This record gives sequence, structure tokens and C-alpha cells, in this order.
Amino acid sequence: MPLLKTWTGTLILSVMLSAGAHAEVTISQSNDPTDALDASMTALLGQEHSALGRVSGARLEAIVSPPARKTAKRGKQPVSDATFDEAWIAAQPKATGDDEFQCLAKALYFEARGESIKGQAAVAEVILNRVESSSYPGSICGVVNQSGGGSCQFSFMCDGLAEKVSESGAWDRAAKIARAMLDGAPRELTDGATHFHTNAVRPGWSQRFTQTTRIGAHIFYRQPIVTASN
Repeated sequence: MPLLKTWTGTLILSVMLSAGAHAEVTISQSNDPTDALDASMTALLGQEHSALGRVSGARLEAIVSPPARKTAKRGKQPVSDATFDEAWIAAQPKATGDDEFQCLAKALYFEARGESIKGQAAVAEVILNRVESSSYPGSICGVVNQSGGGSCQFSFMCDGLAEKVSESGAWDRAAKIARAMLDGAPRELTDGATHFHTNAVRPGWSQRFTQTTRIGAHIFYRQPIVTASN
């Protein structure tokens, strides 16, 4: 489009200059000085029509069409409508998935099914944040099943109870949240938290970590960054 505007402007300027020069010669022969301009314009438009007739349709369309807007390349798009409320959860399809999905859904169900939708999504954030940290296993199942020092990272793994799903509604909800988080729902609830505990306890590590938020019965923390100077 800018090329067409430039071309048109040049054409009009050329017509005006040509008309001006021609008017100096013919003005004494006519009472209407625009006669010369009309004649010059007609001649130039005829030339333009002839020239355009030799341009292919595809080329002409490319000339007059505005340039296509470039869009930045991005990775997987997040689930932008993840409001984590009852209407949102009701709109989600029945969730299924692989072993990683099963491990995440299981953790949400056994560790946080009594929490709100946001509370469960926050626990999912912690697990996924750990997966991305070099301090923890690089898979969801690895994070959920991790143990050490005589204890488990997630209490349901060490409570001695059979991991049997007895509440189908709670499982469906946990599964939908797990699926949404794996599909790219934004992790904006816990500000990068890698730890959490209930209000009923006060573990020693909580004194050293940065508290990021409270959601329901859980308090969330971000692990301090360890540098060489530490």
C-alpha cells in the first residue's frame, strides 16, 4: 500500500508539472486554463490504464494489498480462561491422560481434594515448579513419589493408607485441574512456590523459605536460591 500511494503521488505531481508547463503555452488560446490540465490528465490516465493492463492479476493484487501482519512465534499457548471457579470446572471435558497425568491427578486428589479449585491448582503449581527445578526429579511421577530422610515429600505417600479413589466427584475435579495445568494453564497463584504446608503445622524449613501466599488451609513458599557465595 505505501508503494501504491507513492506511485500515485508521483503521478499527480508529474501531471501538475506537465499541466503547468502546457498552460503557459495555451492559456492565451483559451478562456479556461483547465482545458490543458484535462487533456494532460486524460492522456496520462490512458497511459496508466494501458500499463496496468499488462500487469498480471496476482501481481496487481500484491501491489495494492497491505502487508501481512507478522506475529511472534510462541510456544504452547496457555489456557487463557483458567479462572479456577465452579463455572470453569463444569465447562472442562472429562480428563484423561498418561502416567504423568495420573500422578498429578492422584497427588491433587489425595493431598488436596478438600481444598477449593484454586487450592488444588496451587498444589499442582508446586509439583510442576519442582519438575522444572534442578533440585528435584525431572518428572511429575518422580516428584510425587520422591522420598528421603525417612519421610515423603507428600504426606499421602507415607500415611500407610491404601491409595483408593472413593469419591468419584472429587476425582473428576482433581483430574480436570491436573489436565488443565498440564495443557498450559497459567501458573500465577503461588509466585513460583516449591513448598507448602497446612495451617496446622510449622515445619522448620518454613523459617528459611520465602512465603508467597496462603490459599485455603495451605501456606506456600518459594525455596531460596542457593549461590556459590552461600
